[in-house]
Amino acid sequence: MRDLAARIEAATPPDRDRAVDALRAFAVLGVVLGHWLVTALVVDSGTVRGASPLRYLPAFVPVSWAFQTLAVFFLVGGWVATRGYTRGVPYRPWLATRMGRLFRPVAAVLVVWALVAAVLLASGVDVQTVRTPLRLVLSPLWFLLVFAVLTAATPLVSKVHPAWPLAVVALVDVLRLGLDGPAWLGWANVAAGWLVPYTIGAAWARGRLRDRTTLWVLLVGGALATAALVRWAGYPASMVGVPGDGFSNLDPPSLAAVTFGLAQCGAAGLLLGPLRRLTRRPAAWAAVALVNLSAMTIFLWHQTAMIAVTALGLLTGRRLPGLHTVPDGPAWVVARFGWLPLFAVALLVCCAAFHGYERVSPSRKSLGRV
Repeated sequence: MRDLAARIEAATPPDRDRAVDALRAFAVLGVVLGHWLVTALVVDSGTVRGASPLRYLPAFVPVSWAFQTLAVFFLVGGWVATRGYTRGVPYRPWLATRMGRLFRPVAAVLVVWALVAAVLLASGVDVQTVRTPLRLVLSPLWFLLVFAVLTAATPLVSKVHPAWPLAVVALVDVLRLGLDGPAWLGWANVAAGWLVPYTIGAAWARGRLRDRTTLWVLLVGGALATAALVRWAGYPASMVGVPGDGFSNLDPPSLAAVTFGLAQCGAAGLLLGPLRRLTRRPAAWAAVALVNLSAMTIFLWHQTAMIAVTALGLLTGRRLPGLHTVPDGPAWVVARFGWLPLFAVALLVCCAAFHGYERVSPSRKSLGRV
């Protein structure tokens, strides 16, 4: 491990901002752990359906605050895209490189799961059982599609002030929730909601929004606004969707999800200094670099890893606690923590099998990318 850390340290350009990579690793791993903790596959009368402990255990809701890290993902994306584009690289080669790294791994997931679904249906597995894992695997692709659109539009949106998309989200929520407007208005928030942290990242790349006062305003103001929306405006306390609930903060992004993202952006900016100091240590930087080199693979295959462990557990002929049982009590939570290491092992297997679709080059150039 020391030799690997030393090689990664030697391959890292001296001007690389390691704190940005640490934030991206945190965002990706936050999504992974969040999904593994709040997603259950329950076996009921021979059918597999999705469930969430957030529906049965309201005290578990703070988990969604800690692990719903999509705003940080878009914050870093805005920073990386803006910085890369403003370096004078022609638009088409720049975009082709970024889209290739996004969609090559996606193609692998789609092909594998199309084959899996076909085999299951041909074997007589009921449609609901097939649909449940497919929904878990494919749902993250919506966020990648939005991310790809914002990336392609970087020359246009990188100079947009974050207040403008924030105002769009607020207006849409007033119309669709406060005035009972049509539900399709929420589609505007799919782009505008994630454009807020993306444009904050773009402003950060241009040298703005770096003073600590602004960052504290984002953190405290975003947190207070979110608390007020939950307490007095009827927004759900959970920052992720809960099966069975009629309203989600993420589908489409609500004003509460966006203000929560503002708080996350402020916290991320305040953590840059400590993260830069931490990632000067070769071991810490090696861990961050390895996660970043496989970030898309981890993001795309983590649900498959959980599903694979769950499916193998079914071969025992027993409904295993924390794996196949209804997440309706603290015992399920304790049992689920015991399954996390097996999920991680399964994810490592997926990464070993499919990381090649993400890798551009194993050389020093790979670590030098933004």
